[in-house]
Amino acid sequence: MRFFYLLFPVFLCGFSHAIAQQSVTAKIIDSTNQNPVPFATVSINNEIGVISSESGDFTLHLKNGTMAGDSLYISCLGYGEKVFPLAGFKDSLIVLSPKAFELDEVVLLNKNYTAEEIIEHVKDSLEKNYDFDLLKQKLFFRKSDYTYLDKKEATLKKSTIPEFNQPFVDSLLLATPDYNSIHSEILGEFYGNMAPGNSGSKLHIIKASHLYDKNNEMSVNALTDRLQHIIRDHVKRDSYFKLKSGLIGTKTEIDSSFFGDEKNKEAEMLIEEREKENEERKKRFLQYEKRLLTRLQHRSFIFEKSDLNFIHKSRKYEFKLENITTLHDYVVYKIFFKPKRNADYSGTLYVNADDFAVIRVDYENVEPLRNFKLFGISLNKYMHKGTLIYKKNSRGKYALKYAEEETGQKVGIKRPVKIIEKNKHVKGRRKQNEVAGDVHLVIRASDKSEMIVFDNNIITASAYDNYTEEPDVVPQYLSEYDPDFWKGYNIIEPNAAIKEFKSTED
Repeated sequence: MRFFYLLFPVFLCGFSHAIAQQSVTAKIIDSTNQNPVPFATVSINNEIGVISSESGDFTLHLKNGTMAGDSLYISCLGYGEKVFPLAGFKDSLIVLSPKAFELDEVVLLNKNYTAEEIIEHVKDSLEKNYDFDLLKQKLFFRKSDYTYLDKKEATLKKSTIPEFNQPFVDSLLLATPDYNSIHSEILGEFYGNMAPGNSGSKLHIIKASHLYDKNNEMSVNALTDRLQHIIRDHVKRDSYFKLKSGLIGTKTEIDSSFFGDEKNKEAEMLIEEREKENEERKKRFLQYEKRLLTRLQHRSFIFEKSDLNFIHKSRKYEFKLENITTLHDYVVYKIFFKPKRNADYSGTLYVNADDFAVIRVDYENVEPLRNFKLFGISLNKYMHKGTLIYKKNSRGKYALKYAEEETGQKVGIKRPVKIIEKNKHVKGRRKQNEVAGDVHLVIRASDKSEMIVFDNNIITASAYDNYTEEPDVVPQYLSEYDPDFWKGYNIIEPNAAIKEFKSTED
């Protein structure tokens, strides 16, 4: 017993050195203009970390075992690094000072290269610098989709179905929201390699959320049910539809579900179908998220077939060495680029002077990537911009640490539309019913994807082969932003649109 009392102070001293706080939350700003500093790396002892959001905010959850002697590191390209003792850290605002060398200052480099020479070295070193082998990446991924209905007009010119009249058409348009947003988030482990042309990958989803307004679905579903009743009352089971717009036409068979066949099933069969549907939903969700992650990573400039062709097709671009800066303890070239001919993007490249690896790129398109208007149909892909950040892993090669991508397009339809019911099983004329009118729609859609990789761990081919995907997660529905949903997990701090999201009242 006496031995216990002798050791108790030692145990007490040890526990007192552990960090009591569970997280660190702050905002990072620029010392010269007080603007937010996005994409700053925030880490404990340069190991465990997150990246600040577009508004400069971050929350870093601390792991068990974090000690008072640990330090909080804040670093960002173009700024001086800051280090704080983690014990007792309570600052809500962190100020970083810009740090860059002008080109006429003395910088110790092996050779003074031109911007074009640096880019050629980057191109020659792609295979050597970047990790194309198998990796297991623990990551957080968020995708936000925004839809704006800028114009929705439909004028009914003819209808042989009494219930399908102009007021009903107006109610369809009124039930369609002018604006809608959907935000999905997952925490997971992504298995695969980044070899060009390789599409094989595996995904383990740990947790997922789906933030959207179910009331929008309910309004549309109510009108869909009404439309279903109209079709049941006036359309024959063995008919088919002919959809025409001017000289363009297509044939569509009628789905039997319009006639309510599903309702005739017994309750036990319905339960079984729902269980199957839930399992299928899990599979579809897993495959969908995996496809998004694979596509995001393979859009990088390191791949020859990528649309981000400013490295592989550098002759189409003009480069300018703006200045030289630092990150941690190595020198970085800051290079601006813009199209010279038949190219799409402008932006900034940050190149490690030691090995000519691009460790960050910010890019955006300068002209619409696709733009056409013909016979009342228009398409304008007006936006594609983003940021890619790479960091060395334990293999000594660069792997993707952070990716952000925004795209936007606008679609317009201004056409006459005619829907004809035809039936070849009745005597006389095949034409049974007809609905015709003019439609004018303008839809603007944009999406934003964000991904942060916490760990880029090397795995063997056998470890990859032995892992079996288990589609056992469906996203949890959220009607409004819940700050506690990801409590205890490191994620990308959400923007104002997500934090302020709230479903409309029923």
